[in-house]
Amino acid sequence: MRTERTLTRLDRVFARLDREPQRPAHIDTPRMSRHRFVLFSATLAFYLSIVWAVVTTSWLVRLDWQVMFFRPYQQWPQIHAFLDYYVVLGQRGPTAVMVSAWLGWRSWRQHTLRPLLTLATSLLLLNVTVGAAKIGMGRLGPHYATVIGSNEMGLGGDIFPSGHTANAVVTWGILAYLASTPRARRWLSALSAVTALGVGLTTVYLGTHWLSDVLLGWAAGLLILLALPWFEPLIARAEVALFDLRDRWRARLGRRTPVPAPAAPAAPVGAPVVLTPRASVSDETPAARETVGAGRTSRTPPHLAPGRHTSRSDRTPVTPAGSRRPPHPDRVPRGTASAARP
Repeated sequence: MRTERTLTRLDRVFARLDREPQRPAHIDTPRMSRHRFVLFSATLAFYLSIVWAVVTTSWLVRLDWQVMFFRPYQQWPQIHAFLDYYVVLGQRGPTAVMVSAWLGWRSWRQHTLRPLLTLATSLLLLNVTVGAAKIGMGRLGPHYATVIGSNEMGLGGDIFPSGHTANAVVTWGILAYLASTPRARRWLSALSAVTALGVGLTTVYLGTHWLSDVLLGWAAGLLILLALPWFEPLIARAEVALFDLRDRWRARLGRRTPVPAPAAPAAPVGAPVVLTPRASVSDETPAARETVGAGRTSRTPPHLAPGRHTSRSDRTPVTPAGSRRPPHPDRVPRGTASAARP
């Protein structure tokens, strides 16, 4: 009886991922089209208008104070615990780790560094632009406001624009920017927009940001996503440089690996080999044997050196005790030791 294993949902997901082509050729690098340039210009104008409205203490500042006095966290306290966790989707550390893990898998699967390099470029632009704006305008948050109705600018704060909101727009929007198909790009764009909108409104609910902070954070994040096509040539050159560095490093490690010495070339199979018969021991002359012996380093013991051989008659006679040692007159035999004593 033959049984087949039932595929789970996770098995089906991995089966679909395995069919994803390596280095997909149908993915086009986004370019700064006319439509994108118009959106970038409109978003930049919106960004500057928000800054001007806050600097001049216009109606937008009065709306900020009205929302702050409304205290949403007191109006709907039942969702406070959930929104405390939801706002983590706008924190740079956790979101960067999650998105980079997914993009790193895509980079390994497609044998390209473009997803990771694009994420790194967007986060670098986010830190530079939003960080500079925060420090430059120095606006205080609602919890640290000093004068009712003022814009709280230039007092050493760092909340304008909202970093959580801008980070949510960039981090989740980069998934839509790097999508492989138009359908996936549309779905991911809508999902990232809803996530960024929820993170921004959550900061207003918790009272950590003014409403104008969130508006400027949305604009700041969208500007970075719209400006990414201008950095695509730089990303491509960085990818080529990194691959070249990897190849040079591999070649250097290969040269350090010890290479075995080549074997001596063997004689051709068909070449004749001349063999010289070895002379017998009896045919060797004494002169030849002396010549061979003279060329060697003599390690013969002194008592066996040539010319010093002694015959049996010249040797020291063996004593009755069985020893050839020379007699000593000062020594007394063992058996007569007691007799010699007085």
